[in-house]
Amino acid sequence: MGLLSRMYLLQFILLIVTSSMNFSPACGQKLIDHEQTLKEIIKVNNYFMEKYSDYKAPSNVGRERPSNIWTRGVYYEGLMALYSILPEEKLYDYAYQWSDFHKWGFRSGTTTRNADNYCAGQTYIDLFRLSKDPKYIRKVKANLDMLVNTPQKDDWTWIDAIQMGMPVFAKYGATMNDAKYFDKMWDMYACSRNDIGGGLYNKEDGLWWRDADFVPPYKEPNGEDCYWSRGNGWVYAALVRVLSEIPKDEKHYKDYVNDFMSMTKALVKCQREDGFWNVSLHDAENYGGKEVTGTSLFVYGMAWGINNGFLSKEKYMPVVAKAWNAIVKDAIHENGFLGYVQGTGKEPKDGQPVKYDSMPDFEDYGIGCLLLAGVEVYKLQDFK
Repeated sequence: MGLLSRMYLLQFILLIVTSSMNFSPACGQKLIDHEQTLKEIIKVNNYFMEKYSDYKAPSNVGRERPSNIWTRGVYYEGLMALYSILPEEKLYDYAYQWSDFHKWGFRSGTTTRNADNYCAGQTYIDLFRLSKDPKYIRKVKANLDMLVNTPQKDDWTWIDAIQMGMPVFAKYGATMNDAKYFDKMWDMYACSRNDIGGGLYNKEDGLWWRDADFVPPYKEPNGEDCYWSRGNGWVYAALVRVLSEIPKDEKHYKDYVNDFMSMTKALVKCQREDGFWNVSLHDAENYGGKEVTGTSLFVYGMAWGINNGFLSKEKYMPVVAKAWNAIVKDAIHENGFLGYVQGTGKEPKDGQPVKYDSMPDFEDYGIGCLLLAGVEVYKLQDFK
C-alpha cells in the first residue's frame, strides 16, 4: 500500500473513531457532553442563588407568597439533587438556612392537607439524612401522621399534587422503615388515578388529565383530550422519586413501574422535532411552542429510567439527548436565566406567552425542574 493510500486509510479510521465518540451508534444522534452538562446546571443555579440570595423572599413577579410554598420546594428538590453530585458547602448552607428560617415547617402549619404546602418536606428529609437532627423532620412527621390517621384520601384532586405530596410519604417511609406511609401514599395516589373525576389517568393514552375539569367531554381546539405537559411532568417526576425510595418488594412497586413505563411510551410519541414538548401534548397548535418545565421533567424521568435499568439506552438515549441538547442550546441564557418557562397555571393558555426572554411569575420551580433533569443527565456517564 502506497503512502497516500495509507494516509487516506488513517483519515478514514480517525473519522470512524471520532464519529463513534460524538454520535449515538443507535441512530446518529449527537451525544450529550458530560462536562458541559455540569457547567450548564451550575450556571443556572448560580444565577438563581445570586439573584435570590435572600432565601426568605419568594421569586415572584407581583405576587407575594412565603418562600416555603411549592414553587420554592421544587427548586430545593433540584438543589439537593445538585448537592448529591456537587457537595459544595454553599449549596448545603442555602438549603439549610431556608429550612431553618421556616422552622422546618409548612405554610398553613402541620394540619395542612394541601400537598403544595408540604412539598418542602422533601428537602427537610434530605437534610435530616445528612445530620440526623430530629427537629428537621418533627413537623413532617406530624403532618404525615395526621394524613395517615384520618380516613380522607381524596385530597390530591389535581395531578400536580402527586409530585408535591407523594415523594414526602416515600422519603419519610423509607427513612423510618415504616410501610404505613407507603400504604397511605398509595391510597391517595390511587384515588387521584382511578376515582377523582372518574379517574384522572387515561390508561388508553398513558397520560393524565390535570383535574376533573379536563376529563372528557372537555376537548382541546383540535378535538383531542387535553393533556397538559407540565402536569404530566409532575406525575412522571413523582413516579421517579417514589421508585427511587421504596423497596422493590413494596406491594405497589410494580404498579408504579407500570405507570412509569406506560407514560414513557406515550411521551416519546409527543416529542417535537426540535426536542422539546409542547404545553399541550396532543394539540401542537394550542399555544404550541418550546416549553422547558414539561420538557425538563420528561428528560429527568427518562434519564433516570436509563440510569436505573428500566429503559433501553439504545431506544431512549436519543430522545433524552435531543431534548437536553435543545434545552441547553435554545433556553439557557449566557447569564443562567432560563427561557421558555411557562408560568404557574393548569392548562396550555396559562402563563403565556412563553418565549426565550419571557419572565414567568415564579422562576424557582422552572430552575428546579432543570436541575433535576440536568443532574440525571450528568449521571449518564457511559454516554460522554
